[in-house]
Amino acid sequence: MRVAVLDIGTNSTRLLLADVHDDNTVEELERRTTVTRLGEGVDATGALGERPMGRVFAALDEYRGAVDGHGGADKSVAVLTSAVRDASNGPGFTARVRDEYGVDARTIPGEEEARLTFLGATSERDSDGPETIVVIDIGGGSTELVIGRGRTVELFRSTQAGVVRQTERHIGSDPATEPELRELASKVRAIFEAAVPEDVRATVGAAIAVAGTATSVAAIDQELEPYDPDRVHGHVVSVSRLHELLGRLSAMTEEQRRGVPGLHPDRAATIVAGVVLLIEALRAFGLDQVEVSEHDILRGAALDAAAAGGG
Repeated sequence: MRVAVLDIGTNSTRLLLADVHDDNTVEELERRTTVTRLGEGVDATGALGERPMGRVFAALDEYRGAVDGHGGADKSVAVLTSAVRDASNGPGFTARVRDEYGVDARTIPGEEEARLTFLGATSERDSDGPETIVVIDIGGGSTELVIGRGRTVELFRSTQAGVVRQTERHIGSDPATEPELRELASKVRAIFEAAVPEDVRATVGAAIAVAGTATSVAAIDQELEPYDPDRVHGHVVSVSRLHELLGRLSAMTEEQRRGVPGLHPDRAATIVAGVVLLIEALRAFGLDQVEVSEHDILRGAALDAAAAGGG
């Protein structure tokens, strides 16, 4: 089945067009990401802004052309997450996506977001694997911590520690100051430790990180120019290396970060907070490294849509 999946998140709008085969292998035909920052200002106003919504619609127009260029899809779905869940005008925005683009668009609850993310991140792993894994999904408005074994989610927490939200709350200088970074780290550390009981955190043996912050870190670490998803997927980064990258990136202005090899210019505004969040998530679980995955909620939603069948 050919499936088109749109992931409309707080910081980016993404497309996956893929053929999902009967054995659950996924053949990607098109994958695109546009930093649209839909969640810009939501924390302060409680509503999605006209300009951010306009950026999303411009991306969706482009994506519709890409899908049509492949002859269309058997099934098209859109998952809308944190910013839309939090916004007073979120339901109207979701309805507009559904009506104008002819997709099955749903604002999904945190539980569903966690399940789809874990399904995507572990899709190539042993379904009977004994190790307990945490999947860390750092988004614009929230960070999801999904803990499980094999294909089974045992616990998940959706926290209010997203890169757009935390940048707006804690980083007011350019470049960020040491007190700002310390305050940010302290706040998100408390959020993560409060979200998952200590005895549960102690059972986790490995971490997989998905989404834009993690893939950007892997690309920066390898100085990938242009971006190469095959080299990003499976790349392992140590906590000590994350601290080195944080020191380098936080000393730069946003304009200087826009020129960093491996970093998409549109992520320059939020990457510092993103690295802090990734470090503190690993610290909460007592882990010293993380594996970066290109497979996340997009792949999980594609597998789920294909399993459900229909048009």
